[in-house]
Formats: sequence, C-alpha cells, structure tokens
Amino acid sequence: MFTGIDEVDWAALRHAYGSAADVPGLLRGLASADAAEREVALDGMYGSVHHQGNVYDSTLACVPFLFSLASRTEVQDRGGIVELLVSIGAESTGPRAPAAVRAGAEAFVPLADDPCPGVRRAAAGALVRFLDEPERVLALLRRRIAVERDEQVLLALTEALGLLVRRHPDRAAGAVDLLAARSGPPYAPGARLAALGQLGLGAPERLPADLVPTAVRLLRERSGRRAADADRGDADTLVGRIRRLRPSDEEGSALLRTLHRALDDRVADRIALLVGQLGSPDPMDRCNAVRMSAGLFRGWRADFTAPVSLIGTQLGREQDQLRDSAVAVLVELFGLAAPAADELHALVTVRPDLWVHTWERRRPSLGGPLKALARSGDPRAVPALSQLLARPVVPGGLGFEIVHLGPAAAPLAPALRRRLGQVALDSPEAAESAAPLLAALTALRDPAAVPEVLRLLRGAPDGLGSREALAGQAVRTLDVLGAAARAAAPVLRGLLDTRHAAPAAGALWSAEGDTDAVLPVLLRELTHGRSRSARTAAEQLGRLGAGARDALPALRRLAGSGRIWERTAAAEALWRIGGDPEPVLPVFRTAWSENPYTRGAISGCLAAMGPAGAPLSDLVAAELATARRHTARPGGFGSHDIAQDERLLANCRAALASR
Repeated sequence: MFTGIDEVDWAALRHAYGSAADVPGLLRGLASADAAEREVALDGMYGSVHHQGNVYDSTLACVPFLFSLASRTEVQDRGGIVELLVSIGAESTGPRAPAAVRAGAEAFVPLADDPCPGVRRAAAGALVRFLDEPERVLALLRRRIAVERDEQVLLALTEALGLLVRRHPDRAAGAVDLLAARSGPPYAPGARLAALGQLGLGAPERLPADLVPTAVRLLRERSGRRAADADRGDADTLVGRIRRLRPSDEEGSALLRTLHRALDDRVADRIALLVGQLGSPDPMDRCNAVRMSAGLFRGWRADFTAPVSLIGTQLGREQDQLRDSAVAVLVELFGLAAPAADELHALVTVRPDLWVHTWERRRPSLGGPLKALARSGDPRAVPALSQLLARPVVPGGLGFEIVHLGPAAAPLAPALRRRLGQVALDSPEAAESAAPLLAALTALRDPAAVPEVLRLLRGAPDGLGSREALAGQAVRTLDVLGAAARAAAPVLRGLLDTRHAAPAAGALWSAEGDTDAVLPVLLRELTHGRSRSARTAAEQLGRLGAGARDALPALRRLAGSGRIWERTAAAEALWRIGGDPEPVLPVFRTAWSENPYTRGAISGCLAAMGPAGAPLSDLVAAELATARRHTARPGGFGSHDIAQDERLLANCRAALASR
C-alpha cells in the first residue's frame, strides 16, 4: 500500500499548515485497525492536506497512495477514502488535481462492485466524473443498478445517472430512459423520488404531467414505510425519544431539495410541492419542508399565503426543532409572515420564555417568535415589547424591530425615550445601545424625544469610534423630527464643519427651513466631500426643491461622472429641484441595469415622478414580471433582503399606477 512513500520528500511539500512531514502518518492512519485512529487520520486529511477543498502539492502526492488504500479490501472505511479522492479531483481552480485523479480512474471500475456498500456508493459518482468513456460508464451503472440491493447505493447510482445526463447530454439517451423507467412502479418510493429529481435536472421534458401529486404521494409512502420501520425498532429508548423530539431525515431532505432545484423557477409547482410536504402527517417531512421553504421565499416572488399559513401551524407542534425551524423562516419574511401572525401571537402568549434569546457572554437578543410577530407589522406584539422595555436589560436590537410596527408602536414611545435617556454616554457601548432606540423613535417621529436626542448629540462630539457613530445617528433622528427639533439648531450649526456636515445641514433645514444657511454647506460637500458625503449632500439638496437651483450644474456633473450611488442620488435631486426628466432618466436606466440594489430608490422616485417617469415603464413592468427577486444571488442573502424586494415591488406598482 505504501510502496515508495518514504521516497517522497514530504518535508519539502506543503499543506494548509506548513510542512507536510506529518502526511505519511496520516496516510498510514487511514489503514489502521483502530477505528478511532482511522477517523482522526481522515479528519487530518481534510483538515490540512485538503483543507476547505484546497489542493496543495502534498495533496497531489497523496493521490497514488489513496488509490492504493481504496483498492485494498482489508482496509476498513474505504468509502471515506474514495470520497476524499472524488473531492480532490473535483477541485476546479486548476487542472492538476482533476488530471491526477483521472489518471487513476480505472481503479474506480472494480470499486463499483466492491463488497463494501460505502465504497460502491462513493464509486458510482466517481465513474461519471473521472472515467472519460460515457458509453462504458452507462453500461457499468446499468449493470450495477440491476443487481444492487442497498438503498443508499441505489440512490447514489441514480444520482450518477443524472450526472451522466448533465455531463454528456448528446450521449445520454440511455441514461434518461433508465431514469424514466426507475421513476415509476415497481420501484420503492425513495428510488422513484430520486429518479424524478434527476430527470428534472437533466431531462425535464420526461417528467410526468402530474409530477407534484406524484411526488407528494411518493413522499408519504416513503414516510409511512420509515415510520413502520421505526415502530419495529426500539422506539421507547432514549435515542427513540430524542428522534421524536428532534426529527431528522437527511435522505428525504436531499431527495426533495433536488426536486425543488430541478423545478427552479416553476414557482407554482414548487409552492404546491411545499404545501404537500407541509401537510404530511410525518413531522420529519414537515421539518424538511419548512427548511427548504426559506430558499424559495428568498429567491422568488409569488403569493406564498398557503405555505406560510401551513408553516404557522407548525408553531403549535410538540417538536421543538420543527417549531424553531418554522420561527427561523418566519423571522425572515417580515410582512409576508402575516398569514402566520395568529399562530405567532399564540406562541408569544403561551411562551413568554421565548421572548428573549440568551447568549453566553453576549447581550440577550429578541426571541424569534416575538421578532417575527413585530416584523410582520402585527400590533399584538406591542404589549410584550412594552414589558421587555420595562426590564433592567433590554434585548439588543429591540428598537430596530419596533420600526416595523409603524404607528401601532406609538404607546411604546415614552418607554423608548426613558431608555434613551439612560444610555451612558461615556460607555463604549453607547452607540450600540442607542441606535435601536433612535431608530424606533425616528420611525415614530416622536417630537417629545428631542431632549433625549439632543443630550446624545451634545455628549458625542465629532471624533473617531462609536461616539462619532452615535452623533450621526442622533443627527438623522433630529432631521426626521423637523421643526420640533428647533432647539437643536445651535448644536447642528456646530457640526457644519465636521464629517457630519451634510446630514447636519439637512437636519438644520428641517428644523428652521433656512435654505440660505445650508445651501453653501451642501454645495461644498457635493463637490469636495468624500463619496458618501457627496451622496448625502445630493439627497439633502433634493429635499430643498427649487430653492437649491444653484446646485443644478454640480448635480449634473455628479450625475454624469460619480460612482453609481452618487449618480443615482444626483439624478433624483435634479428631478426634485428642476423637474426636468431629460437628464434624469438615462442615469436611472443605466443604474437600474448596472446595480439591482439601486432599484429601490429609483422606483420610489419614479412613483413620485408620475407621468414624467413613463419612459422607464418598460423597466418597471419587466421587474414586476420577473419571478426572481432582485436580491437573488449566489453566496447567500441578507436578513432584510425579502423586505427590500417587497418594497421595490410596491414602488414599481405605484410607479405604473401613477403614469
């Protein structure tokens, strides 16, 4: 197995943590008779030699020895070794690793018939990935699938057939036929679901017309068989009780996730499939459905009333994991969670212990059920939030969630002001504590908050760090409070020569309405300030309206040469000051296409422009007709992406209605 291993200068090779001198020990550990030693060795290979999927010169040097280990039947846990080889060969940042594994790909052929199911399972996909003979690979898979009895291996063989279809579509007819045959009787429900998923990914035209009801029926048949098997097992053991409390079915999750991925933007079918999953009598099916619903809600636009309502019904279930998964999804939905608001309110009422989530060595945060109820805009969240505001320690970020309640949160204003007045200005956490409270009072436009906000502003002079951030937050709040903040005018004037100049000028204008006092400051920030200051100055100039006509030349220059957010802000200001759409609409059209995140601001302006924005109606109509959210992108989503997209859609509808 290890012939030639000592002839390799491992010390001269590298892995994730430096010298690869320890690699021979890891390789030998993979062949150990001790299960714990084998596990440690495999973990070490992934942790250093193949760290986070990376390939090093030591990784390539290991490949021949890994093939040798995988081929020796006396070595145990060889399935993990084959999986490691597949992972190394799948590395896509360069050709060396795939070539190294492909050079030994013939070794995967006998492994497809290995006595060990784990080896056969890993070898199935390896044949497709590394043996460049699709006809031969299909023959090998066909022969193996005809005699295989292990359900896990059969699923791997089905996935391998699907991969073959996608990699070699011009030579995949036989694989498609085999998948189509396996998607019907007499095969087991799980096997049929797997075949349907692979057909959807590679040959959707071969899917049955009644795909969704078929998939739901198969899911329930599969769950019924699994439940019967569990009943025959030791269901009264501690492990059995834990399984009932924390449902888990990774195989079922993978099967349905593949089917959802295959359906892609067939949103109506995906919603129907989710509804079927969420109506299952099996809590594992429902838990899997809740979890995979998050991706659908984040990425696509549709009427999600039915699945959201069914997710709400999971909140009253006895399974903690199912309830927690449902809450985690509803928290992200904001207003779209309204169909589940009754269930959220019921949970908040009967489980006050869930109002706050505690963390070790961290400030407590607002609990998921109450956060989801507040974000949905339901006023029934107010009493619980009022009680939390009266506690000695307020959960972090509570004020940010109050924002979503709108005017319904008005009864909380006195408590918010009181808590704001208690913020210790000399504390390093002053900005962190004050920001949520300021956000809530800003949303409520509470004029009585001026003394507390002014206290913060006076106690947070311009400078570096959190105190400067605190000053910026206070200025933004005073800006919204308008004439009620007139007492803050002297302090705001003192900020006109600081980095807060542009927002302070806007707040001063809101308080006093003196255009002459702030116009020179905003012009200075527009032309000589930093990028963010120029954007803020443009936004403030737009609020001044016709009184800021002297800024039009500078705004035209910025709209034509600034960064994309500066151009967008300058174009909007041009409209609000001059009322001429001609220099504005081309900027909007370009920004709309270049950066989807500008669409929220642009669509809001188009709604305000009315008929003058009609030349961009094609963009607005196309946005409303697009199934995917404008925030849908690889690499994940922010916690407010759904809310931002829903606001964009509302703006677009308003823009079309105003033509």
